[in-house]
Amino acid sequence: MKLSPLNQERWQRFKKNRRGFFSLWLFLALFTVTLGAELIANSAPIIVKYDNNLYFPVIQEYSELTFGGDFDVAADYRDPYIAELINQSGWMLWPPIRFDYKTINYDLPSPAPSPPSAENWLGTDDQGRDVLARLIYGFRISVVFGLILTLLTTVIGVAAGAIQGFYGGKIDLIGQRLLEVWSSMPTLFVLIIIASLVPPSFWILLLILLLFGWMTLVGVVRAEFLRARNLDYVLAAQSMGVSDATLMFRHLLPNAMVATVTFIPFLLVGGVTSLTALDFLGFGLPPGSASLGEMVSQGKNNLHAPWIGISVFIVLALLLTLLVFVGEAVRDAVDPNKTR
Repeated sequence: MKLSPLNQERWQRFKKNRRGFFSLWLFLALFTVTLGAELIANSAPIIVKYDNNLYFPVIQEYSELTFGGDFDVAADYRDPYIAELINQSGWMLWPPIRFDYKTINYDLPSPAPSPPSAENWLGTDDQGRDVLARLIYGFRISVVFGLILTLLTTVIGVAAGAIQGFYGGKIDLIGQRLLEVWSSMPTLFVLIIIASLVPPSFWILLLILLLFGWMTLVGVVRAEFLRARNLDYVLAAQSMGVSDATLMFRHLLPNAMVATVTFIPFLLVGGVTSLTALDFLGFGLPPGSASLGEMVSQGKNNLHAPWIGISVFIVLALLLTLLVFVGEAVRDAVDPNKTR
């Protein structure tokens, strides 16, 4: 799809912001790598060849009996006995890190949390789980959570702001009063109360944060629609019988999205930090999940194991810094004052 001359100019301005441009590519590279976390950090091999047959443990779970074991239970490929049986009649292709986010290393050289070693590159947490593996999986779930939350909040916020701004009158008045009441609620306390009553899960947390996050964009979109609904081309289109939906989403929305786009990277930052904060407080993802917030809590509780706190701090700082730099570049690119 060919960009319009205006959008091409915006893209060129974005590329000229080297900090934001390279931050975008670095963020996309890290996110792409972590999407294949199972191929990087896993307690099961990627491929197993046994008796001239190929098996893919990262996709499917196999029984010990498949490889000549004694019990009809899931094969533990880290078990020396199972590994020896497989290596006698084949081979295993392991990922670089032989742990996933929940794998406990029972052969630590020192009590958990143990310091970095050749086996655990960034050490382990206080339960003997590999820190690097948990960071990789935690990075992925945080970004995916933030992206889904940003998408849903954008859709709902833009729709609500568009309806209020386009129709005005009583619809706008009632909408504004509802927004004032809803936004005056203490969000964090409500989140904690709901999270403590409902069993936490990825989708429950997403729904809870969505209840309050959609209001961010309403004011921006509403203002754009209020400004544009009385322009000559809108009045002319209405006199020609163009439907309200066509006017709103084909003609007015593209103008409103210019201001909206600048908020999207910062909405993503808010989604990531909200999930991290809830996990840190113990109201986030279920126990044992790959969670950056839970690792922050572990770093606080295990000051004698600085590798935990330092590692998660670097990951969070890098992630949020990249997103903020991208947001600043997007803001400058769509700034109408910089348009020729």
